[in-house]
Amino acid sequence: MYEFLSLRVKCPMCGEMLMDEDQTVDNEASIKLTIRMQDQKGTIHLSSIYGSYNYLCDLELPFGNVASFYCPHCNQQITSQVECLTCGATMVPFHLDMGGKVAICSRAGCKNHTVEFIDLGDALKRLYQEYGFRERGLSKQEDRPIYKMEKKVDEFKEIIASGTFLHTYCPLCLKSLIEDDMIKLDITNERNEEGIIMLSPYLNVFTSKSTVFLREHETLKDIKCPHCHQSLKLGDKLCAWCNSPVARINISARIKFIEFYICTQKGCRWHGLSDDDLYEIKIDDSLEW
Repeated sequence: MYEFLSLRVKCPMCGEMLMDEDQTVDNEASIKLTIRMQDQKGTIHLSSIYGSYNYLCDLELPFGNVASFYCPHCNQQITSQVECLTCGATMVPFHLDMGGKVAICSRAGCKNHTVEFIDLGDALKRLYQEYGFRERGLSKQEDRPIYKMEKKVDEFKEIIASGTFLHTYCPLCLKSLIEDDMIKLDITNERNEEGIIMLSPYLNVFTSKSTVFLREHETLKDIKCPHCHQSLKLGDKLCAWCNSPVARINISARIKFIEFYICTQKGCRWHGLSDDDLYEIKIDDSLEW
């Protein structure tokens, strides 16, 4: 239920929030820090999604190099005496707004991180409050109406409401793409690195995380079904917003599959239906636009 947990963190020295609401990574407010690597200084925006390793940085971060991180408010270095259990580099700690702490490894490319709640009960209560308000706590399809009917000019059109859990299938082998309540797809990024992307299955909730680094606004080189390994990317259809290639998946509505298109550019929130399905089905307005 909380695979897409977005963490809000504070500087452990001055207590100021480190969140940048204007610069998003993974479609969430990012964690803004000053970074130093060797003799270079810059700004890095880390993903606030727990388990995501995506970031934006105005420096090149060579794989394996150790960086130093500083609070942009008090300019003090954020460091600790704790060593990474994976690579031995220094762990960088932050305080969680909900209580507790999270730490990341200071070595570029190392994926070790930890999270610790001081009061688990209070933290879970705050999680329920936040996720309930944002309608992200939906774990069962029956928790809210999935479809509603709208009458226009004596004609009924089915509306898929925002927050609906989309039962998603490969349009080629027809196997379910849902795993652990998330949409799982194989991807290849612009650097030919292969990995997995997990997408929120709730309509108009755009959170995602991947096992390979994806720059903001990067277009995927390919996106495939994890079962039949065939490409879902279309060569004859482009995103209506950013003109990037789109991928096709199937979702179930009423008693049939309908074609559902998603943009392959990271951060683009466009999605759409086929021309035929638009006559019968309408996508409800977004929760986040």
